[in-house]
Amino acid sequence: MEAARGRIPADCAYTGAALFNPFTCSWEETAFAVTDGIVVGLGEYDAEKTVDLGGARVVPGLIDAHVHIESSLLTPCEYARCVAPHGTTTVIADPHEIANVSGKDGIEFILAEGNRSGLSILVTLPSCVPATPPDTGGAVLSADDLLSFAERKGVVGLGEMMNVPGVLNGDPAIWKKLGLFPIRDGHAPLLSGKDLNAYVLAGLQSDHECTSYAEAREKLRLGMYIMMREGSTERNLAALARLLTSCTAPRCCLATDDRHADMLVHEGHIDDCIRKLVDSGVPLELALRAATLTAAERFRLQDRGAITPGKRADFCVLAENDTFQVKETYIFGRRYEDPGYREASCPKQQFACRLPGPEDLALNGKGTARVIGLVEGQIVTKALSLPADTADIPDLERDILKVTVCDRYRGEGAGTGLVHGFGLKEGAIATSVSHDAHNIVAVGTSDATIITAVREVIRNRGAMAAVSEDRTTALPLPCGGLMATAPYPRVVACLDRLAEQTRAMGAIDHPFMYLSFLALTVIPHLRITPRGVFDGDAFADVPLFFEEP
Repeated sequence: MEAARGRIPADCAYTGAALFNPFTCSWEETAFAVTDGIVVGLGEYDAEKTVDLGGARVVPGLIDAHVHIESSLLTPCEYARCVAPHGTTTVIADPHEIANVSGKDGIEFILAEGNRSGLSILVTLPSCVPATPPDTGGAVLSADDLLSFAERKGVVGLGEMMNVPGVLNGDPAIWKKLGLFPIRDGHAPLLSGKDLNAYVLAGLQSDHECTSYAEAREKLRLGMYIMMREGSTERNLAALARLLTSCTAPRCCLATDDRHADMLVHEGHIDDCIRKLVDSGVPLELALRAATLTAAERFRLQDRGAITPGKRADFCVLAENDTFQVKETYIFGRRYEDPGYREASCPKQQFACRLPGPEDLALNGKGTARVIGLVEGQIVTKALSLPADTADIPDLERDILKVTVCDRYRGEGAGTGLVHGFGLKEGAIATSVSHDAHNIVAVGTSDATIITAVREVIRNRGAMAAVSEDRTTALPLPCGGLMATAPYPRVVACLDRLAEQTRAMGAIDHPFMYLSFLALTVIPHLRITPRGVFDGDAFADVPLFFEEP
């Protein structure tokens, strides 16, 4: 208070700033003062230290409203080293990936590593471990398990509620979880009409799964926060850009959800989302509002989102060019400096995967088959009905391949189906990143190469592996089978090698990210599990072949 009133010097005064104010969506040439990492006032102040910003544009620290750090393939400290230079100062992380592998120990891991990362990593507790009752991963978390974390520092609410049928049908276990926190993230892809009304009535407040303007508009109209997402495969910003107006900006946030480390390094983080929105015609000021104040207000974070008195001194100094490019990042008033690699203490995981044999991959039948159809830039799939004879699979001409999921926790076998869209002309790829149960999933042009790729994942106790006729490349993921423990430049270099090899094999871009979502039963339409083919619309296991009406 004394520093704010000018009665004693502030710790530091920043002068010559073109300061963005998200309350007014305007720029102001002014100075601001910081004491103990908190902004004490705008205007001229005496201070122990003065930093002249030379007229540079200054914006509040960027906030990712929904992310799974595990999906970067990096541990939290390495993740922070990747995103902080891009202006990100806060992320809202849902640790349900590592929680599906290691349960409560996984949540403890994210909280502990987040505290030493230098980034403000806040947590929404995973509401669906497993994602649905039939799914079998490495853990089950009850409402009582979540309650034990409720008062922990850094916990801000309940994570994405993916079990939409459980919400709508009044599942007592689901509703007990909904009652734990006033802040509840939603997850309701393509939900519409009266069921959407009921979902909102149940207290779900946000959605990051909108893939079209119409879907986002319907949810916004009912009062939901829309988290406009751009991940490695979830490319939704272009379709949603026109949703962001001066009227809707207080309800629109930005999120990356699932973005591999190579994309973070090569394209950026929330700064990349801002650039893409601007390229889509959104005024920079509205994109900045969504990336700062709106995200803070959605999670009731009164201490950030703007550079005004009482807020954390989290801000970015922009480069002197016409594009949105972060030159320097400040967290709590201190310029971010790369602390270097720090080894993580990873939680234990249960790993008992049995290598599948030809009998596990065998498919027998002829007729109309349910084929999972990839959709470019999306994690939803098409439910294709195609004539097929399993004796002719792989069908490289029609791009129909076998896809299999192996139970990696208990060695209880594998389920196999058909997929269209990977483009592989040779070899196979496999990974232990397989949302949300994180069993081992593989796709390939022959049973032999699928088995070889799965063997490589098992050998590393978690990995991403590409196998072709004369080459095998693997990124070990020893931390829960989800995260590498190497420094991020080495991880990105390996990802680049995997991308080079899979392109040579004929694959689409980001094949591992598409593959990782094929077992996610809470996303429409067709999926594959260790039990076989799963219909996300019927929410039930279904046979590969069926008789058309």
